[in-house]
Amino acid sequence: MTSTAKRRRPRGRPSLAPYLILTPAMVLFALFLALPIGYTVYLAMRRTRVSGLGLGKGARREVFVGFDNFAAAISDGELWAGWLRVLGYGALVLVVMLGLALLFALLLDSARVRLARFSRIAIFLPYAVPGVAATLLWGFLYLPSLSPIRAVFDVDLLGATTVTYSMANVAVWGGVGFNMLVLYTTLRAIPRDYYEAARLDGASELQIALRIKIPMLVPAIILTTVFSIIATIQVFTEPATLRPLTNTISSTWSPLMKVYRDAFVTGDLYSAAATSIVIAAISIVLSFAFLRVVRDRAFGEG
Repeated sequence: MTSTAKRRRPRGRPSLAPYLILTPAMVLFALFLALPIGYTVYLAMRRTRVSGLGLGKGARREVFVGFDNFAAAISDGELWAGWLRVLGYGALVLVVMLGLALLFALLLDSARVRLARFSRIAIFLPYAVPGVAATLLWGFLYLPSLSPIRAVFDVDLLGATTVTYSMANVAVWGGVGFNMLVLYTTLRAIPRDYYEAARLDGASELQIALRIKIPMLVPAIILTTVFSIIATIQVFTEPATLRPLTNTISSTWSPLMKVYRDAFVTGDLYSAAATSIVIAAISIVLSFAFLRVVRDRAFGEG
């Protein structure tokens, strides 16, 4: 019997190696994703009931209420007002951030670019700054008593009409670098032969960018847009960090801020859990709706 025959595994006996390899990932998934989601759903379908004066033992008890908390969350005007603010904020952030990311990626991929490595690091560096630290840095620049911008333009950057733009500026400053890197990496994967052939046909760098680079970047643009939509819907760091500096940002400015207030300020974990599930559902619907609209371009169909 040859060594190959000796090593041959009998048919019908599945190997355990794949399951052993996947076990750590499955355990982590269960502990840090599946169980928290399950516990959130459990809390969202319960409520504390108080009987009598609520003083004796057993006067406060947790009861099953079904979908009552979800109905209350959906009918909450504060939640939908927060969604309207976030949609306006998101429209501003997405257009400016992805537009600048695309512009920088095209400029860095240009044949005539200088100091490309330094420029990539400089553009990407703000993304490496933690969100809270970045918001605090910009927040001090926004303060009327410290802001050099206020001294030049005489604009209150934390006023009721400008605070949304100030928060959008922080998000754009921190997010352009990541999206630029995704788009730039995609551009570097495109064969250079396409560009050389276009130049031989007399195409300018602008024409190459508009007719070759951007069409081939569509899948990457869609990917970065989906990521940005999800991040925008979950905006929390910027308004929560700037809130102590101004009275124009309410405790329910964004949906996630309302969840935080309900859970840790008013102590209503059940409403917070239901609201968080509603937010997650809306995030999924918006992301899939966007993908549905651009499905043909995203997957190269049609």
